[in-house]
Amino acid sequence: MNLKILVMVLNTERAVKEGASRLRGYIANRFKEYPILHHHIEEAGYLYTYPRVQYKIIEGTPIILGIEEGADILKRIADEIEKLELGGSTYKVESVQMNALRGELGACRENRHYKFLTHWLALNPGNYERYKEISDWRARKEFLNGILVGNILSMCKSLDYVVDRKLYVHSRVDAERVEYKGIPVMGFTGEFRVNFKIPDFFGLGKGVSQGFGVVKRK
Repeated sequence: MNLKILVMVLNTERAVKEGASRLRGYIANRFKEYPILHHHIEEAGYLYTYPRVQYKIIEGTPIILGIEEGADILKRIADEIEKLELGGSTYKVESVQMNALRGELGACRENRHYKFLTHWLALNPGNYERYKEISDWRARKEFLNGILVGNILSMCKSLDYVVDRKLYVHSRVDAERVEYKGIPVMGFTGEFRVNFKIPDFFGLGKGVSQGFGVVKRK
């Protein structure tokens, strides 16, 4: 499956210290007329689908990913982003770099190697309790591999792609504490292999729209 993708890089005068949720909040408030930017609609509340616009802060650089219709909206607002007001900090946007591409998403024969650029939030309250009860590290690894497969399948369902073969994940991740919506949670860093094509900068797991679970092919 080929997807229309736009990677928007906002080159600021200095490195951004705030998290991607601040970036998301600023852009959403600045352009309230585009619901796809904040993932809310007045009639239905929150949209529980794979976000077509995702916000990332990678090594101090703000990046906004647009998928399909999200790519079109980012092109529309690009010229109007002259600064970022994130919390108590203001960053001048010196240039906006837009990389438009066709991204491949889908099952494949060979294993592909990916790295998490930001923390992967694999665990919800239910499976966190199950994770804690598993004492054997191999069993924990298999448990996380299963969750990762589920994340990929959930993304595909939202993007109307039918996975026609079994997915096999081999991961090597480490647990770390991270803050999500002001609450300390368990996140994971590391890498994985899977027989599936994932475009660079796509997110997996919880908090995708706010910059968590960002993957890049190694």
